[in-house]
Amino acid sequence: MKIISIANQKGGCGKTTTAINLAAALGLNGKRVMLLDLDPQAHASLGLDIESQDSLYNVISNLTPRKLKIENIIKSVEGIFDIVPSNILVGTLEQELADEIGRELKLTEILKAVEGQYDYVLIDCPPSLGILTVNALRASNELIIPVETSRFSMQGVDHLTDIVNLVKDRLNHTVKSNILVTMFDSRLRHSFAMLSTFKERFTGLLFDTIIHINVKLKESAVMGKPVSSYDKYCRGSKDYYSLAKEMISIEAQEERRLEEAQETAQEEDEPKDSRIEKVVRAIREAQEEQKVAKEQRQEVKAQEKEAKAVAKEDAAKAEEKSAETKKPRVKVTPEAKEAPDFKPLSDKMKAVVKKEVQDLMETKFWIDAAGAKSVYVTGSFNDWSLDENCRLKNNNGRWEASIPLKGGVYKYQFIVDGVWREDPNNPRKERNSFGDINSLVEVSTDGQTQAV
Repeated sequence: MKIISIANQKGGCGKTTTAINLAAALGLNGKRVMLLDLDPQAHASLGLDIESQDSLYNVISNLTPRKLKIENIIKSVEGIFDIVPSNILVGTLEQELADEIGRELKLTEILKAVEGQYDYVLIDCPPSLGILTVNALRASNELIIPVETSRFSMQGVDHLTDIVNLVKDRLNHTVKSNILVTMFDSRLRHSFAMLSTFKERFTGLLFDTIIHINVKLKESAVMGKPVSSYDKYCRGSKDYYSLAKEMISIEAQEERRLEEAQETAQEEDEPKDSRIEKVVRAIREAQEEQKVAKEQRQEVKAQEKEAKAVAKEDAAKAEEKSAETKKPRVKVTPEAKEAPDFKPLSDKMKAVVKKEVQDLMETKFWIDAAGAKSVYVTGSFNDWSLDENCRLKNNNGRWEASIPLKGGVYKYQFIVDGVWREDPNNPRKERNSFGDINSLVEVSTDGQTQAV
């Protein structure tokens, strides 16, 4: 079970929006997810239309007259993920826990009750660096720091990094930090300038996915729904779905590296004599397999020899019978005997097959992006989805991909290191409802691809 805190002491950077919509996106990818609202303002709970008198306060506090377990207050959100709600009383825990021994381990102990029931636990932290945030960091494996492209957000990252180092030094607990750029406005040069600054200063910590500014994210919060339920085709929904895919991919890579490291360690720790015995056993097994294969080949040859003799005898009898009846004999070759009966394709079926093959045209997309780590192309031809089929290959700074498309007109954009871009080599464009530019390409039935 991976526990991830989502925190930033600076408000208005998309922390709660990320907590809600990332939980929904991970749930839609088949993961079991629980969102824990640790913010006394309870914005995550209110953003999902969940109001409850019972909250995390009733689980942690020793002064509450209504003591509960965490299992008693978990609520389901549209069957996609679960949430542990919060309310204003959670804020009193800062003062209540101030003098308690082991106060920074309260949340860790509570989460043991749901260990193994979820793949991901997301913690929406308060916009402060108090005891509640320290509890969240101590319970977490990872930390996501949402930042908008501004100088103040960069300062918030520095302060939060100090707390992470303090948890490592004082509590002997390491938390992996990741930075997520949110509320990115691709219409402003300032946004790209700040993004470059973030990449230079926090190399290796930034997610490839960028969350663009999108009014649907605010509208969905007003309606009390994740954006994927409110409008699954909007840019905000697609951005958070891409973020979930990236996180799952990173986790899979880490698991593979861990397995390889464990196998290497086992081989190094294994005694030399044991390794020699393993090699000898493998050689003997290979020899045994070769012996069995040889016996099988000999058996097949014997069966073939017997079959040829029977076929020769049958042919002689057939020839003798044919001579007696004086009927013309048709010579049947061995190939004809073995060939299965089939009917040739009808002219209509041939025409259908030919048309289907002709309708799919290899369409080449390319963009010059030297220094980029990843480039995708997505558009109306694949419902604006992001997968390996639309990843471009790097050819000395030029990223290329050929995609089979049927005849028609398609809208598309490139995604270069998480940034959506129109095709600079295609003069035909149109502005979409998000204020961005879509490039247009036409695939004609005669096999020609051209801008429209």
